[in-house]
Amino acid sequence: MDSVKKTALYEVHEKLGGKIIDFAGWALPVQYEGIIEEHEAVRNAAGMFDVSHMGEVEVKGKDAFAFVQNLVTNDVATLEDNQILYAMMCYEDGGVVDDLLVYKFSQEYFYLVINASNVDKDYAWMVENSKGYDITLENISSKISEVALQGPVAQEILQKVVNVDLADIKFFYCNRAVKIAGADCLVSRTGYTGEDGFEVYTENDNIVKVWEAIMEAGKDMGLKPAGLGARDTLRFEAALPLYGNEISKEITPLEAGLGFFVKLGKDNFIGKDALVAQKEGGLPRKTVGFEMEKGIPRHGYDVVVGDKVIGTVTTGYFSPTLKKNIGLALIETQYGEMGAEFGVQVRKKVFPATICSKRFYQKNYKK
Repeated sequence: MDSVKKTALYEVHEKLGGKIIDFAGWALPVQYEGIIEEHEAVRNAAGMFDVSHMGEVEVKGKDAFAFVQNLVTNDVATLEDNQILYAMMCYEDGGVVDDLLVYKFSQEYFYLVINASNVDKDYAWMVENSKGYDITLENISSKISEVALQGPVAQEILQKVVNVDLADIKFFYCNRAVKIAGADCLVSRTGYTGEDGFEVYTENDNIVKVWEAIMEAGKDMGLKPAGLGARDTLRFEAALPLYGNEISKEITPLEAGLGFFVKLGKDNFIGKDALVAQKEGGLPRKTVGFEMEKGIPRHGYDVVVGDKVIGTVTTGYFSPTLKKNIGLALIETQYGEMGAEFGVQVRKKVFPATICSKRFYQKNYKK
């Protein structure tokens, strides 16, 4: 682990017995007590994740709005100050550079939260496409730490240690002036689990005391530290995409079933022409949900009809909440009717699967 980057919470994870792995060049806990236990804690009470590996980029200047509006697929014009939206950055051919959260602080100040594995690539893409805009871009990822507190009692726990009324922070909004354990924090009502919860950003030097204050506040309320394993099973049950699985340079947002976040009616954004053409011409592939009686699907497994490979599993698991083997797959559109059957190649055997709704789990967001 000497060659990988460590978050400011690394020693905390070691003390808690976290099983550390290399994730996108970062030393992070995949689990502490166990993936199932941590998953169930988030669904039933609360879990807290170290997500300090995520990237943050500030966009400031007279043309900040115009730049971000051209950069992402969603419509930034709909945002109020301190509101957030989910979007994607696309290449000219419609493939995805990354998915991200866009925080609007003002018309001249945006805060972009990007995936850890893509920080350098994303920032280079932003710089390349900033020519002609009167803005400054700053990659502040190395200065900022972040934790995510998620679950039905997340608000009750966090309320004990903050100086604001968290009920005033609506879903996909933020407050930039929150104090936790004396530290200045940005708190947003966002997350990646399908549950209500908050993400807390602060400077690296503050994050240990912030983590400890929240863990202490939740110690009698079922709060557990949670690792990357539960983060993935939770986001998957809620049908939230993962870059490199459901979306990638080779998979467009429309093929991934994320058309809601692609506003083709906008004047322009990078990749718009390709996505308009794809929609008008009909999607060659689509993402479907499926379930299996036997066999656990995994990312990369072939999806077959007879002897023909029609696609691939993007994510698959035994669902801790539903107690079923479920998956998402990117397949040829003609085979994607609800209720249709196909096979999933699990090592040397093919197991039957049935297409079902991608809404495996009902999200519990507080609006």
